[in-house]
Amino acid sequence: MADRFELRTGIRKVFWGVTESQHLVDIINQTDNLENPDGEEKLGQPMVNVSLWRDWGVLDFYMLIGFRERAFLGESGRPRLPFLVDEDAAIFESGAAEGRVDFALRWVRSFGEFELGLSHFSGTTREPRFNLQFVTDAAGIPIDAVLIPVYEVIDQTGIDAQYFMGDWIWKLEAISRSGQGDRFSRYIFGFEKTFVGVFGGRSDLGVISEYQYDGRGDESLVIGDNDIAVGLRYSLNNASDTTALLISLWDIDSHEYLTTLEASSRLGAQWKIIVEASIFSNGKNVQQDFHGFLQTLLDSETELAFFQGEDFLKIELIRYF
Repeated sequence: MADRFELRTGIRKVFWGVTESQHLVDIINQTDNLENPDGEEKLGQPMVNVSLWRDWGVLDFYMLIGFRERAFLGESGRPRLPFLVDEDAAIFESGAAEGRVDFALRWVRSFGEFELGLSHFSGTTREPRFNLQFVTDAAGIPIDAVLIPVYEVIDQTGIDAQYFMGDWIWKLEAISRSGQGDRFSRYIFGFEKTFVGVFGGRSDLGVISEYQYDGRGDESLVIGDNDIAVGLRYSLNNASDTTALLISLWDIDSHEYLTTLEASSRLGAQWKIIVEASIFSNGKNVQQDFHGFLQTLLDSETELAFFQGEDFLKIELIRYF
């Protein structure tokens, strides 16, 4: 520790981003796909981090030691794709595979009511694409398939910004990435308007609206290629710190919906309850056999069809000692 810099080592979680419906620039940590399907839970990352504090802002350098693969749900896990992911057959572009050392940096500065962050990451992607590998019978006819994760080496440059204007916050996240086919861009922008003292009390209610865009269009395999998110953030502002965030994401092209809920409250001095949920709506009907699954997987006009009827609810009780 020093007056103008800080050195941190160990396994850490680092969050970047300002938007609510998705965090495009948040790339340091691997997503914990088993803990929650909403992408918000992260795994720790071994790293060395040097942070410099100057009049021109805060500059962070990261050396990321080793890579953690994304884990996927097994046959009895939910929600998941109908084809299993063969993690043991994962393909790495880097010859060092999980032993690769990645690098990242981020600069942040406030200009009055305006906050700006610029970042760059160079290393193994945390977001794999998949190769489809068929399983055949004795006659060579496909009867099933598995998904092989492929981890390329990417370079991603990102920007995140927010502007505070009274009860309004205008937000932006955008990235440009190379290494996974042609270079592409993604962005999210929107606002959050807070109503203070709603319902005649001390509660606050935030109204959220964001737009998501992916330059890959139909080639994109992620949610958020041309979507609108609307949501509510409720803060009771009580001694129990009761809060709730409800976000509904609507795909403009397929008209599918994904609704997520995060709520928490302390229960007395030693307990806390957390409720998380994901609800998938308005997806296409999937023919429940191999050919139906394959046809849906290759259909660029649907992203959530496989998850219909696979809604997720998690209730967590935490005890403090």
